[in-house]
Amino acid sequence: MECLSNSMYVASSSGYFIKAGFNDSFQIFNPFTRTKKVINASNFEVISNAFASHALLALSKCSEDFVLVVLCICSRNLRVYQSRNCGWVSYSSAIGNQEEKIVHFVVLHSIIYVVTNKANIGVLSLNSTNIKFLKLKSTPDVTSIHLKLVNCDEQLLLVDLMEVEMIRNVYKIDFSTMNYVKLETLGNIALFYASNGLKKDCYALSNPNKWGYERNSVYVTLISSTICRVYSWDDKKLQKCIMLPTPDETGVFVFDWCFRHLQYEIDYSLVE
Repeated sequence: MECLSNSMYVASSSGYFIKAGFNDSFQIFNPFTRTKKVINASNFEVISNAFASHALLALSKCSEDFVLVVLCICSRNLRVYQSRNCGWVSYSSAIGNQEEKIVHFVVLHSIIYVVTNKANIGVLSLNSTNIKFLKLKSTPDVTSIHLKLVNCDEQLLLVDLMEVEMIRNVYKIDFSTMNYVKLETLGNIALFYASNGLKKDCYALSNPNKWGYERNSVYVTLISSTICRVYSWDDKKLQKCIMLPTPDETGVFVFDWCFRHLQYEIDYSLVE
């Protein structure tokens, strides 16, 4: 599409496509309303590579402002852009002994949460460069750096992805006890796993039957493959394959999931 030229796809978030421009900028594009914004990032290098970054777009609850969170996979630099002051702020993604680093983030109850490769969870402040970590009573035994935080039906889930095309475990954070709870069944939830080489993303839908998907299932897409594999969560067995449209372009291509009705909202009054 012409509106997405001179840029490389990074992620979908809040119903928008986020792309990295070749001129040290980011583009956020709404494919449903056809609106586009360009965010200048000339104070640091933007790597225009589909596998280089994780990104999240959150809309302000009480205004037209928005927040863009970007994590460079290679350098682990964490940066946040706020439209209310048109500026970028850098956060340290390394924790303590430098072996622990932030690997993902999500919005829940208008607050941005981050997770490290050791499964520690923190709250990202929008009024400072601080990250306040929760005092969890325990953390699960995770071995993969591909940990994803997912907001599903106002619950904070931690998804432990495997290297290839399946999910190892899913945990719910119980804020009443400050513990992780391993989910033996997904119940009325479907997970969507986009495995694109080094870059992996995960999304969730509650009441998936409403949108034509099956509950307690995992939908998996792989890089340069037009087959979506559907697994049952209980026995991890392949249930069926769905053929996806073949992209017009040749060479390497990626599939991702974009859910228009799932939008992140932030509330500045909730973060110090």
